[in-house]
Amino acid sequence: MENQRGKRGKGGQKNVWGAQKPLPRQDNIAKTVKDKEKDRAEAERRFLAAKAKLESSIQKHLEVETPSSDEDDEELLTDNILENVLQSYSSTGGSDLGRTTHFLEQVFQSGAATCLICIGNVKHADAIWSCESCFCYFHLPCIQRWASDSVAQQKRAAEELTAPYEQPPVIYWGCPKCRSEHLPSDTPQKYTCFCGQRQDPPFKQWLIPHSCGETCQKPLQPACGHKCLLLCHPGPCPSCPQVVLTTCYCEKSKPQAKRCSNKLWTCGSVCGATLSCGKHTCDALCHPGECKPCPRTSKQTCMCRSSSREQPCANPAWQCDKICGKTLSCESHSCNIVCHRPGQCGPCPRSGVQTCPCGKSQQLNSSCTVDIPTCGDTCGKMLSCKNHQCLERCHKESCGNCLQVSLKSCRCGLHKKELPCQREFTCEAKCKRIKNCMRHPCNRKCCDGQCTPCEKVCGRQLTCGKHKCMAVCHSGPCYPCPLFDTYTCACGAAKMTLPCGRKKLLKPPKCNLKCEIASDCHHPSRVPHKCHPAECPPCKQICNLTHERCKHLCPAPCHSSVWVTTVVDPDRPLEGPWDRRQVVKEKKALPCPDCLVPMPVICLGGHEKADWPCFKAIPSSCGRQCGRALQCGNHQCSQLCHIVKDAPDAHKAGKNCSECELPCQLSRPEGCSHPCLLPCHPAPCKLCTKSLKLKCHCGLNQLLRPCHQWIAANSSEDKDELEKLLSCGNQCPKDFACGHRCQSDCHSGNCPNPESCKKRVKVFCPCKRLKKDYQCSAVRQGTAFLECDEVCKEKIAKEKEEREKEKEKLRLEKERKDKEELEKFEKWQQGKKKPGRDRRRKESEEVKLTWPQRYLRTIIMSTLAAIVIGFFINLLQAQN
Repeated sequence: MENQRGKRGKGGQKNVWGAQKPLPRQDNIAKTVKDKEKDRAEAERRFLAAKAKLESSIQKHLEVETPSSDEDDEELLTDNILENVLQSYSSTGGSDLGRTTHFLEQVFQSGAATCLICIGNVKHADAIWSCESCFCYFHLPCIQRWASDSVAQQKRAAEELTAPYEQPPVIYWGCPKCRSEHLPSDTPQKYTCFCGQRQDPPFKQWLIPHSCGETCQKPLQPACGHKCLLLCHPGPCPSCPQVVLTTCYCEKSKPQAKRCSNKLWTCGSVCGATLSCGKHTCDALCHPGECKPCPRTSKQTCMCRSSSREQPCANPAWQCDKICGKTLSCESHSCNIVCHRPGQCGPCPRSGVQTCPCGKSQQLNSSCTVDIPTCGDTCGKMLSCKNHQCLERCHKESCGNCLQVSLKSCRCGLHKKELPCQREFTCEAKCKRIKNCMRHPCNRKCCDGQCTPCEKVCGRQLTCGKHKCMAVCHSGPCYPCPLFDTYTCACGAAKMTLPCGRKKLLKPPKCNLKCEIASDCHHPSRVPHKCHPAECPPCKQICNLTHERCKHLCPAPCHSSVWVTTVVDPDRPLEGPWDRRQVVKEKKALPCPDCLVPMPVICLGGHEKADWPCFKAIPSSCGRQCGRALQCGNHQCSQLCHIVKDAPDAHKAGKNCSECELPCQLSRPEGCSHPCLLPCHPAPCKLCTKSLKLKCHCGLNQLLRPCHQWIAANSSEDKDELEKLLSCGNQCPKDFACGHRCQSDCHSGNCPNPESCKKRVKVFCPCKRLKKDYQCSAVRQGTAFLECDEVCKEKIAKEKEEREKEKEKLRLEKERKDKEELEKFEKWQQGKKKPGRDRRRKESEEVKLTWPQRYLRTIIMSTLAAIVIGFFINLLQAQN
């Protein structure tokens, strides 16, 4: 199929509502022809999902006990019907059914759809009418009565409000749900199927209710030239699944095979089209629509060429505030036009044929300097009200305001009132028409029918399911989510960036690392396997858990995290072939199977003994009294034979034996003021565990110590125990005399061993080349020092030798130059024979400077040498 784009940059399409359809991004395009098999699998998955949702909807419908007529008791072959409807569409690789799935689910539910006019259920055999905008069902008699009543009511209102000389407004009747407008001639008169090809379609078990069973053949939207491939169906037609060859927006790339519904794409290269300025090219990436205006600026002159300024390159023409002022052809008047192009002044406006002020008489004016007199007739010009004429005589000044009073209608035509003709009459009635967004009413006072566009924020949930549409309220579907999301593998090592909401359509990136998901069973680790997106495979290791009763190890495979399928309400009788049991699948920890290890069983009193399976090895009571000595040492347990827990021997009572209820009469240890709260027991009493609040040695923390520890520490002769008890365990906050912090834990008194500070201090050699870390104690004692090694000494000697060589070199150079100057000066004083021509030429080439210049050069060189020598001397002194 040809590319539907007419010109470059105007490739936008319109959706069913007439709004501009969002253009797809490059990474949001459909799959190529090679992915047909994958698309078929995806279509099958969507079909199964729609089927499951349909079954759940039927279940909900049956739970609320929706009444059904006798005509709907016939069984619908849901599976076969859906398979036949989607067969042609799935064979082309289509997978995006959109809202069609929702309407397919509803149409199979008898009475699930409700007529919004009579509030009655729409049966399978009822004659219906389906709105082409919202696809809602209505009983055919109900919609006919609704349309006739709406038209009659509007006609009566128009006859009452419309003036005799005004044309009556166009009358529409609207859909009860979406308020889409229809002409009276569009009132449905016949019951047709969804595609409109057959009248009065009969209800059949193997067809969709209200369907003819033929191919839909409706033109797909947005218009692409293809037709719907589904069988006659309710709701909107899905997106076009055909594959076409189409180029990108800039038409630079080769055509590629794309889904017709998503055939517009961008190649990602620079547009390069010439902008409207004709000088620059578009720098944006391949994009839909026309290129944006040139963003650059340049120096542009005004129309009259008198001034210039920086002007956007896209709008070079501009006007200054200067009046032209050039003399016109009459040579009596000048041009009063503001800044225009040269040569466009035009003729004098007062030359040629002129009329009187009211325009009723004309006269050829021989001179543009002479005014035409008034004609004396009535002015007759239309006043500003556009309804009355000026009644004064012909005059030069402007006509005044209209002073007549007339019966005026408001803008909406609902009210009338006598007002001065120049005033506008508006009422307080609010307009109830639906705006272009098809969601909100106008609510404008005295609206003339031209409702303003809706300015509210859309706020609907986008297809990504995470964000809401922030565009201005609109009709039709929202644009795709503009945000991006990062899709990672299970461990997060492999990543890829994709548009928000595309995660559910793509597989996670592949990762070859080891799966790091923690085991969900009791085993510390899983069997090693690669990173994967789904759940880890079930654990096949041996359970090896210890039975709580017998402490034996479980030999069965791991069962602490197993998927278990449970049928909800299995005893409920099925009400038809469409009825299904609700199944819940959840992960549970199953109990270990019964332990079969043979165990000897002794009665609770210890009189009998036999071998039983471990899970049945439960001792029983022999009926005798327990008779064990209680913990108080004075009484015996009076309970019947029972299992004694935590008994120290075979004669003393356990924890579950009866207890002596008398209070304790023993005295407390010296220094403890807390009473013993235990019942009667043998001496001595348990150690007092009440907490005492004590300050630590450093005084920074408050310690809680048991009472018995405090008493034991005070009564002990070893003071170290008391010292340890009052220590908080933190480092001592005090500092040694050297300035370093004490290294001991919290203690009392002065800090111990201040002379053994082990902090590291840097020590340098005399030449500062070597450094070494010593303990603070060694530095304080003066035993830590660092002497220069042979390398340091060689370095100092080498630097000294170099300085001596430099001084000697400078001295020899100075002596040589002084000697040369002296020889030349002596030759000049002696006045020897003038040299020959060739010799004079050589001397003139060698000696180009005068004597003062050479003397000045010598002084400068000496000064620089002295500076260099002083620098090296200071450097040696600093190192020593």
